[in-house]
Amino acid sequence: MPHVTPTFVIVGASLAGATAASALREDGFDGRVVLIGDEAYRPYERPPLSKEYLRGEKDFNATAVHSADFYDEREIELRTSTVVTSIDPTKRLVALSSGEHVTFDRLLLTTGATPRRLSVPGADLEGVYYLRSVNDADTLRQAVAPSARVVVIGAGWIGAEVAASARQLGAEVAMVELASVPLERVLGREVGAIYRDLHQRHGVDLHVGVGVDTIIGSTTVQGVRLSDGTVLAATVVVVGIGVVPRVELAKEASLAVDNGIVVNEHLATSAPGIFAAGDVANAFHPRYGQRIRLEHWSAALNQGPAAARSMLGHHVVYDRTPYFFSDQYDLGMEYRGWAPDFDQVVLRGDPANGAFLSFWLHHGRVVAAMNANVWDVGDAIETLLWSDRSIDPALLADPHVDLVQLTTSPTN
Repeated sequence: MPHVTPTFVIVGASLAGATAASALREDGFDGRVVLIGDEAYRPYERPPLSKEYLRGEKDFNATAVHSADFYDEREIELRTSTVVTSIDPTKRLVALSSGEHVTFDRLLLTTGATPRRLSVPGADLEGVYYLRSVNDADTLRQAVAPSARVVVIGAGWIGAEVAASARQLGAEVAMVELASVPLERVLGREVGAIYRDLHQRHGVDLHVGVGVDTIIGSTTVQGVRLSDGTVLAATVVVVGIGVVPRVELAKEASLAVDNGIVVNEHLATSAPGIFAAGDVANAFHPRYGQRIRLEHWSAALNQGPAAARSMLGHHVVYDRTPYFFSDQYDLGMEYRGWAPDFDQVVLRGDPANGAFLSFWLHHGRVVAAMNANVWDVGDAIETLLWSDRSIDPALLADPHVDLVQLTTSPTN
């Protein structure tokens, strides 16, 4: 009986998709690997798009996940500029806009997310930008000249990083945020206030606790009217109000969808042989006992290989600690953990000096931690998070107390 070569298809030529394809080969899979992406580029990492790439400090090759010859060398069929129109879980078919159908034995969906659109009058004017792709960043870089008047709507990670990059490029920048401080949803008011002060020190005109009423202009952007009546002059408006997972293919294929594609701890969907990873995956996390959808670089980086190994039948459990990083001006940070609820924030060090740690506690236990301009503490923070012990806040704040000792001290 002739050997039939299995075909594994990955829809989404993203970081998650690229690392999954690589992991398949690393783990010895010798079947056909098809990696399909709707962009014209080979897979790349998105974090630089709002930072070094936007500022022109990195070129595309520096953001690419792999070198240009990587995919051919490993016999990975990379199909760029290719749109998947539907998937059929029963017939195990992927339909392409060209009319071609690709049969799969295993399928991985790494379709990512798309920016949430602003729905106010004038939102479709020329000069309103969103940032998700290389093309978006290229277009935005041309617009953000030193003479530009930039209004950033939304002070989440993308908005705050774009505002910082625009200031570093010499543009005048105003930032508008509904919450009371930047990044409040993730960091809370106390640490969010540190970022408020950071942006204000660098000349950002910050408007918090206020929404957007109208984008002003006839054909091109001229300004932004806020809900309190304030009018901000603008030649460029950047919208950063979150993203929406791209679940259309999964939904049409009757896969379970709920704030992303629902997957278990093995990143398997509700349909046999189909998996999901990255921004689009709402994955059950064994440590937290619930599903979490992570819009983080690290989730894409690590869920891709984990899904690949589950596709190979290894049933890998994805239980990594959530992690992300951000660089704004001269403040670099790393955040570990997951803190949808916290009742106390403890700082170690002085934010005014530009280097500090912050800890988010829930019922005395550290559920998340951030190191800002303090490096080589990641392993200690990881140990602290996984210890799941009540920690004395005074000891946590004391820079003379070793973090790892806090996980073993009988005085906790």
